[in-house]
Parts: sequence; C-alpha cells; structure tokens
Amino acid sequence: MSESRRGAVRALDGLASLVMGLAGAALVGMALVQAWQVFARYVLNDSPGWTEPLALLLMSFAVMFGAAVAVRRETHFAFQTFRDAAPRPMQWLLKSISRLIAAASGAGLMVLGGMLMVDEWPVAMAGAPLPSGLKFAGLCVGGALILLFAVERLLTGDYRAPDAAAGAED
Repeated sequence: MSESRRGAVRALDGLASLVMGLAGAALVGMALVQAWQVFARYVLNDSPGWTEPLALLLMSFAVMFGAAVAVRRETHFAFQTFRDAAPRPMQWLLKSISRLIAAASGAGLMVLGGMLMVDEWPVAMAGAPLPSGLKFAGLCVGGALILLFAVERLLTGDYRAPDAAAGAED
C-alpha cells in the first residue's frame, strides 16, 4: 500500500473513531435528556417541552453516525448471507454491488437530507429554541459519511481493523 493511501486510511480510521465517539456522546446525551424529562414530569410536575425534540435530534445523529461506521466496517449494507452463499468468483462482484448501493444510499441521504435541512432551517423547531432544519442535519452529515466510507471500501477493499492492519504491515 502506498504511503499516501496508508495515510488516507489512517485518517479515515481516526474519523471513524471520532464519529463513533460522537455517536456514543449523543446516546449519553439522549439518556440524560430523557432522565431530566422523567424527573421534571414526575418529581417537579413541570415537564419541559424541549426534551423530546432534543432527544430525537440526538437519536438521529447517533443512528446515522453508527450506521456510517458500520458501512465502513461492512456490517451494514453488506448483504453478507447472500454474498457468502454465492460461488467464490461472484463474491467480489457482490461486494462491489453492495458497496455501490451503500454509496448511492449515502449520496441520496446527504443530498435529500441537505435539501430538507436548508428548506426547514428558517422555521423554529416546535418545543425547542432551535432551527427546525437541524432535524435533518443527522441525515445530511450521516449520509456524507456513509458515502465517504462506502467509496473507501470500493477503493481499498475489505475492512481491516487498525490494530490488525498495523500487524499485517510488520
């Protein structure tokens, strides 16, 4: 593997780790927001209106970021059972097709999610002092990440975990 290609894969390893960390943080944030909602409703008898839209926003980011990393690791959009049941010569073709499907899906989510985000941005979100277009930011950013990681799989082949890749180079 060339130095520039190895550097790009390392950079994408770092990006995938960052994205997984952000997905985890979004899940923790969602749990904290929901805990506050329950406490405020049943203990304070004053349920805040901002908790539900914020929890949904955090869930959107968590799901899309997790899906993007799963595409990179080929555990999402991989159609593994069908591919593994196929004859050996067909498996490369089926992997390529599944990677193209993932890339097209990511591109669609990015473009259409971006259009929805821009269209809804000027509208205030019901219940929270945020722009309504923010609801679609997870689709847009997650779709871009899915596209990026699917194209990486098309160009670099099968996923190897960073520690496994380092061991293979020695």
